[in-house]
Amino acid sequence: MVTAFVEMERSIIELGNKQDKTTTIGKTRIVTKDCNGNPTSQKTLVDELPPLVSALKSSAQQNAASFHFPGHNRGRAAPSSLSHLIGKGPFLHDLPELPELDNLFSPAGPILDAQKQVAKLFGASETWFLVGGTTCGIQAAVMATCSPGHYLILPRNSDISAISAMVLSGALPKYIIPEYDFEWNIAGGSLHPSIRLLLWQVDKAIQELEKEGQKPAAVFVTSLTYHGVSINLTKISKLCHLRRIPLIVDEAHGAHLGFHPRLPYPALHQGADIAVQSTHKVLCSLTQSSMLHMLGNIVDRERICRCLQTLQSTSPSYLLLASFDAARAQLSANSGTVFNQALELAVETKNTINEIPGISVLDFPSFSNFPAIDPLRLSIGVWLLGLSGFEADEILCRDYGVVPELIGIRSITLAVTLGTCRKHIQRLVSGLRNLSATNFLPAIHQGEKGDDMEYAVPFNNDNNSGSIRLSPREAFFARKRKLRRCKGAVISGAADPLLSSIVICSTG
Repeated sequence: MVTAFVEMERSIIELGNKQDKTTTIGKTRIVTKDCNGNPTSQKTLVDELPPLVSALKSSAQQNAASFHFPGHNRGRAAPSSLSHLIGKGPFLHDLPELPELDNLFSPAGPILDAQKQVAKLFGASETWFLVGGTTCGIQAAVMATCSPGHYLILPRNSDISAISAMVLSGALPKYIIPEYDFEWNIAGGSLHPSIRLLLWQVDKAIQELEKEGQKPAAVFVTSLTYHGVSINLTKISKLCHLRRIPLIVDEAHGAHLGFHPRLPYPALHQGADIAVQSTHKVLCSLTQSSMLHMLGNIVDRERICRCLQTLQSTSPSYLLLASFDAARAQLSANSGTVFNQALELAVETKNTINEIPGISVLDFPSFSNFPAIDPLRLSIGVWLLGLSGFEADEILCRDYGVVPELIGIRSITLAVTLGTCRKHIQRLVSGLRNLSATNFLPAIHQGEKGDDMEYAVPFNNDNNSGSIRLSPREAFFARKRKLRRCKGAVISGAADPLLSSIVICSTG
């Protein structure tokens, strides 16, 4: 597999190079290289640098007497320990909100141009850049739709950012309980019934609130999940829109959706009113950069702006902002084919791993022509080897230098991106084959091997897990005491951020 990058004059990602004295922007040439840095192919020429990248480049090239922050003064006082590691380039381009660089909270120049180009590419009415990650976007989305005492319908395994959003907004949760797959130890594992189940649960939650004289302020769902499971949102969005209820989608793991027919459909294309995406996950912007997309007019855009102004830094990083622009340009250059090679490699890898004895790959058959799972996300089950995901991760990391994205009790999850290469895939496959050869014993009953661990049940309808005693805001500010965990018990989802809002404790 190849890794795509952009060679540009005085680029913000060329670290440590001498400053370019010319002011000509010129053309940008996109080249692909393999893991060893060898060029393999050339892509379409782009006429000019993206607007925000261009503005940052021009500003950094000025022979300015700088009496402004940050204190390193365009790299002149950059800490040597870090500048020796990454070069002076990042410091040179680490600039504040200068007039020529626009203002994130009231954009009228290159930031506005960059956001408009992103909105057009992703099919949004409007897009906002987030320098506080998807957490900031989810908090803003909930605060923009829910006032204190209003109800938010959401699955019980939603990301902790949705919980913190209710703490900030004063919203009350109306929980729906997700289906749980105990074989994989993940929520929403068995997709066929869960598509219908989630729609039915949302409808039931709306009706229950209406019987109490309440109307939900918003519905919040997650698609894709951390494991790449996609939800068919079309019917849910129609159900919500019949009652003028906004649908908010945590699409942190789905910024790449819609850019290849083999990928699940993006939330905006299925009628979501707000979709929040982590641009840095599968796309190639810098870590912590995310986007909030809005479609339609159900949600008040001015309220979104006010919430973002409350939550975001008044000193945003222009390195992060420029990386949005660069990632959009990279995607735009070949939007229909940019993921071809990554998908081919992911499918080939999955087929190879499926042939290894004792190892499983999470997958679902197609459902009504709806792509059910992101093929770029590989969740690999190791329980038939008598190993936990943590043990498998330790061996793969120690012996093969393989580092997964997520570690679970019974599996590990890996992300295939534009930067994934065949050489690294070969190391992964070699490691898994060694795990199988060392630990797989066909003579042992496979249904029992590795099943001797004790699991706590994270979602239990019998215990009425959808009810609450305190609102998230009340619970956040309440006095607390720590309880001991039962000896030998395993807290399900301890390494899974999607389950991080669940607290299971015991006095035993």
